[in-house]
Amino acid sequence: MRRFLGGRRSLGAVMGALLAGCAGQGNAPEAAALDQQQADRVGPELYAPPPSLGGKQFVAKLGADGKAADAALVNAMLNTPHAVWFTDGSPADVQHNVQLVVSRAQNQGTPVLVAYNVPFRDCAQYSAGGVASAADYAAWIDGFANGIGSSPAIVILEPDSLGVIPWFTSYWASGPDWCQIPTADPATAASDRLAMIRAAVARLNQQPNVKVYLDGTGPSWLGVGEITHRLLLAGVDQAAGFFLNVSNYEPTSNATHFGRWIGSCIALTQTYAWWDPSWCASQYAPDENGVYVQNYSDQHVADVYASYSWAPPPATRFVIDTSRNGQGAWTPPADHPAGDPQTWCNVPGRGLGLRPTTRTGDALVDAYLWVKIPGESDGECSRWSPVGGVDPVRGIMDPPAGAWFGDMALELVHGASPAL
Repeated sequence: MRRFLGGRRSLGAVMGALLAGCAGQGNAPEAAALDQQQADRVGPELYAPPPSLGGKQFVAKLGADGKAADAALVNAMLNTPHAVWFTDGSPADVQHNVQLVVSRAQNQGTPVLVAYNVPFRDCAQYSAGGVASAADYAAWIDGFANGIGSSPAIVILEPDSLGVIPWFTSYWASGPDWCQIPTADPATAASDRLAMIRAAVARLNQQPNVKVYLDGTGPSWLGVGEITHRLLLAGVDQAAGFFLNVSNYEPTSNATHFGRWIGSCIALTQTYAWWDPSWCASQYAPDENGVYVQNYSDQHVADVYASYSWAPPPATRFVIDTSRNGQGAWTPPADHPAGDPQTWCNVPGRGLGLRPTTRTGDALVDAYLWVKIPGESDGECSRWSPVGGVDPVRGIMDPPAGAWFGDMALELVHGASPAL
């Protein structure tokens, strides 16, 4: 998962001054009290699938090595509700595998299912893969939906699919974004991706108890206006909402602000035909050199909310991945080499975040989820172009994406906030 900012300088503050009061209601950043309706909407309990083989073997080794306390912590992590990922297989295969999960979840909680098999997945990077064509994807999603049947399920539809769109042109770019896969048609790849996501939402919505969430990237990635633009193109109004921070480390507070701002930007764009999402205030602001940088300072957060004070209240809901954000984001050392530090890739010293729940106390936050399975690798990190593929931060070659990573698992349980 790569991270890029987006969006032009906001017109929100200017428009707010000119139009304050024209839209009627404003919105406040304070969390709204919830009642039973939130649990009824998403599901009161979440399902904890069986631990992975790699995780179980690691716990057994810790026990055999006399590290009982660590074994207990990792075991507690493994038995906390988390998502189940579906990344390959034929339509019949995925139908069988999804059906197996939802059957096991009966009377145990709502399963969180990740569909991750769109063509040109992850722009052929660490998690490269996906089916070959739009027709293949439609058939695969049909099998996925058939596997759910009438059971309740939360579906996280294609992480990165809107953050990384092949041959897409962003608001902030003069031409196509960096993801320019040679085997994808430059003329149709972006529109094909958006059409596939819209079709997948429509198909999954045929299952009576499914809640589908689209890729909203995260609070340190695309700007508010840019991701709003993409979510609307992908049909977020037909989904239950969007997801944030998947496989990332940004604090829950930042993600909550970001999600609310996206909701306000969506409301403005849908309410006023003349409004352009690129005008929406975002998490990026100029520093002392005029360079736009991420800014979640109290002052900037207050300024962004003020710029939306005249807007219709946000109504689009979202979920947040809290699986690894207990210690917040990683700051690379000041003397690091030139190049991408990959602040999303197996970074050190992180911790588990808030436990998965649908009782968030926030009317717009449907759930805190562990979408990324804690203890699994992000991939063989290539930060700063390491010699021989060795991650210079860890001094080893990291395990492939999705493989068990014991060292990182121990960091997560020791750094958990709240503690396990």
